[in-house]
Amino acid sequence: MHDSRQPQPDEVEQLLRNAELRDELDRYFDESISRVNVQQFTLAAENEFLAAMLAWEQAPVLPIYRWFDPELRPPRPESLDDRSLHKILWNVIDKLYQKRIVLDFTDHLDDRELYCLIFRDILPAREKKLDWPKNYIHWDCTGANRDPDVWLRYYATEEEREDWAERYDQPLPPAFPPPHARDLPGEPG
Repeated sequence: MHDSRQPQPDEVEQLLRNAELRDELDRYFDESISRVNVQQFTLAAENEFLAAMLAWEQAPVLPIYRWFDPELRPPRPESLDDRSLHKILWNVIDKLYQKRIVLDFTDHLDDRELYCLIFRDILPAREKKLDWPKNYIHWDCTGANRDPDVWLRYYATEEEREDWAERYDQPLPPAFPPPHARDLPGEPG
């Protein structure tokens, strides 16, 4: 007869891994870690969460162009004609996606504007290079942190537009469909 109170081999491995992860995370302990209620997780889910936290803490902060070997250094935008730029743009978009960088809200930009944004803002941006299969960086190409006009004009739903107008007591820009529809790769799921 099997004693159900005896830990199963997988459970023992999970417990050992949990102790190892907690030991490694101890030096990074701060109030953000203590706010997470891991009692709601299964042991396997807790270990996955702790492993993701450890990966985040240990990830180097590098300019995105240095995430690549060799470094991703596309030509300067002004050196390219429109046809060459289009081809290189899609090559760069594919390479960024291979590093799990997703470009959101790009359809208001023409190819040259998007390429310039990637060249000027995204590639030199210093971000944590987190090699974690479920981690994606979403780059908001509206510049919404500075001015919500583009998002409101091209991407916000009518409900989001109304909520924004009510919250900020500001007039809304007219809504238009984005002029440059693209089918960019996105986060799976």
